[in-house]
Amino acid sequence: MPNTHPRGTLVKIVVLGLALALAVYAAFPLVDAHAWGWLAVLVVVTGLIFAVYLTPVSIPAKYLVPGVLFLLAFQVVPVLYTATTAFSNYGDGHRGSKQDAIVAVQSASVQQVPGSPEYTLSVADAEGSLVFLLVDGDGTPSAGTRDGLRPLDPGRVTVTDGRITAADGYTLLNLAEASLRNDEILAFTVPTADGAVRASGLTRAYDGRATRFYDKACDCVTDRGTGRRWVADPDSGSFVAADGERLAQGWKVDVGLTNFTRVLTDTRISGPFLSTLAWNLGFAVGSVLVTFALGLGCALALNADRLRGRTVYRILLVLPYAMPAFAMLLVWRDLFNQDFGLINRVFGLHVDWFGEPWTARLAVILVQLWLGYPYMFLVATGALQAIPKEMGEAASVDGATAGQRFRRITLPLLLVALSPLLISSFAFNFNNFNAIYLTTEGGPFPPGNSSVGATDLLITYTYRLAFGTSGAQFGFAAAISVYIFAIVAIISVVGFRRSRRQEEVYA
Repeated sequence: MPNTHPRGTLVKIVVLGLALALAVYAAFPLVDAHAWGWLAVLVVVTGLIFAVYLTPVSIPAKYLVPGVLFLLAFQVVPVLYTATTAFSNYGDGHRGSKQDAIVAVQSASVQQVPGSPEYTLSVADAEGSLVFLLVDGDGTPSAGTRDGLRPLDPGRVTVTDGRITAADGYTLLNLAEASLRNDEILAFTVPTADGAVRASGLTRAYDGRATRFYDKACDCVTDRGTGRRWVADPDSGSFVAADGERLAQGWKVDVGLTNFTRVLTDTRISGPFLSTLAWNLGFAVGSVLVTFALGLGCALALNADRLRGRTVYRILLVLPYAMPAFAMLLVWRDLFNQDFGLINRVFGLHVDWFGEPWTARLAVILVQLWLGYPYMFLVATGALQAIPKEMGEAASVDGATAGQRFRRITLPLLLVALSPLLISSFAFNFNNFNAIYLTTEGGPFPPGNSSVGATDLLITYTYRLAFGTSGAQFGFAAAISVYIFAIVAIISVVGFRRSRRQEEVYA
């Protein structure tokens, strides 16, 4: 019978009410952005939730729906979004629509000319976005956003000495706050009919004229002074001149498999990509092997019944696992410092650990050994205790040595139990961003090339492409992410199949 307890009914009403409120809250920005597809998804999901919990459907559905929705929201949707981004040129200069690019081109070319209207400027903040509050020579107030100018109701603003000092719905920045955002304010533009409003300092603004304008007839941008033209190229999402020069402002377009083929055909990228992939595989396999070897060795040493103080030893061995990894990585980075690092001082060395490719690679492997062996020690200890002692005793009676018992009985049975964990550890280390970025930051880098370093993994290389100072290439970075996903998936499938065969042999 259905649960009709008043407390359960009240909890259901509260939870469904919160779900409805969240859905309504999320609907408004979707409507503003004209994201009708996502709005339809929101309506369907909300309707599904109410249908499941307000109708007498099967009990399992009530437990499965939340998990499925979270799986879709946090796993499936990000993967699909990354995959679709890989087929576009999305990145710096190609973030919006073609109309956004036209506005950006014209706004970036704005210059103050004789007779340009001037304004007194007050800088405000509205929901995290800059707004120019302007007063012209006639005392008329207006608000300038990236969408353009709009008049303000004089009754809802306070004007003192020709400047707006208060306005309903806006938070004005004082001079100190505005100074901290000076670069952002100077780069901010409010599009107008012939140009844009730009700041001239923090208290004045002008309505300048664009020296470059878009001509719809030729689908091109023309410079008023020189007459130079940049014609729209729909394939690349850029305005291109006859000599091949491209304007920095472009728009987002689909580029098909260009990002994927670029990784393999562009010699400037394929070489670093393949070398990084080789080191990435070596790092992941090496990290798993050394941590498993040390963890298993410690587990075997502490598995003897006659050993006293086993609990104390086990606690000490697990301590590195209990410490925050990111903090320990920073500590190890200092330990490997050439001048004052503890490792060089203790062993009387003067090795530039992070200055040479192979010493840097050795260093990150050693760091991973210290961070990773406690996990392997724990799982190996549990697996060893699950192996019947009678098997080893029977083999010993048959004349098998300790080494033979380990190779023929203990290790195969351990691998049956631990193979899935070793595969997951490989997948984790293949994308172990923190281990590299917090110690070497991918370096050392070759002279004249700061895009890929000797210890870079594909994930850190992708991060540098997506968020590097030289300009973000989200589409290209997404394509490399798809390659990473495919590589890890293939290796994992092969590994799980082999582990399944082992289970069949030793079952």
